[in-house]
Amino acid sequence: MARIFSVGGQNITLAGAVTAVFINPPAAPSVGIRLLRAWAQQAGNATSAQTRIQLVTQVTAFPTLTSATPAKMMRHDPNVAVITGGTAGAAGTAGINASAEGAGTKTVINEYSFNNLNGFEWLPTAKEVIELAAGMASGLGLYFPAAPGILTGWGFGLTYEEI
Repeated sequence: MARIFSVGGQNITLAGAVTAVFINPPAAPSVGIRLLRAWAQQAGNATSAQTRIQLVTQVTAFPTLTSATPAKMMRHDPNVAVITGGTAGAAGTAGINASAEGAGTKTVINEYSFNNLNGFEWLPTAKEVIELAAGMASGLGLYFPAAPGILTGWGFGLTYEEI
């Protein structure tokens, strides 16, 4: 049975050019992640502006985050996520809205530009799915490479499957 979870936040004030969401698979070879969806939207005001966003991997040192516990998408699943909430970006943790980015190298997988009033949603085709295996020593992030013009009222997230 597929085990699908979502990590994100709503009505968040961004700290600037930040990692909005970061998920790091466990270190032990047990469970990896397959990214199924990424999204971001802004409801802070009605001023139209283009915004850049990236899907990235990052190696240590990881961002400093606000802990975020993955939510079950399949409500009947009796199990909780293997990945838990955490603030250090460590293996097996997830967090949102980085207050510091860490010195680890970010590798851009995809970059997009979107209008903040329309929002951003990435739904990969079967051949575009991003997977990170357990023990890879890198995490997956949804990252704003430049601070959006409006920092208030953001919602964002990543939906993933444990594999």
